[in-house]
Amino acid sequence: MAESTWWWIITGVLVALELFTLTFYLLMLAIGSAAGALAAHLGASLQVQLAVTTVVSAVTVVLCYVVRRRQPDQPSARAERSVNLDVGETIHIDGWNADGTASVRYRGAQWTAIHRPGVAPLPGPHRVAELVGSRLLVDPA
Repeated sequence: MAESTWWWIITGVLVALELFTLTFYLLMLAIGSAAGALAAHLGASLQVQLAVTTVVSAVTVVLCYVVRRRQPDQPSARAERSVNLDVGETIHIDGWNADGTASVRYRGAQWTAIHRPGVAPLPGPHRVAELVGSRLLVDPA
């Protein structure tokens, strides 16, 4: 079997693994192995094929990492009103506990409210920003 065939098999396996694990970086490694296959088609030696694969894989992984780091963090789906109708609702907090939680009555049930890190827990009206498990993450209104 030709060397290029092995590179294409490796590429296919990496793409299949990416589909099962949803690890985007495996696609970058697949691009590198495809480059190794192209180098084999051009008649390069095994050492050159390995070097091409390594360099292309490393460059694509670094580029992918840099592009992802430059994008602003996407808000959590739990913070979108279209996903959770509680987001945006106003509740009144009478007082905060020492552990940074508050017990509030909301929609006919007792809920635990938590505040964002770095925000001073003050009593008064608050807006539900997100649901974190079964707790309401609130911001001052």
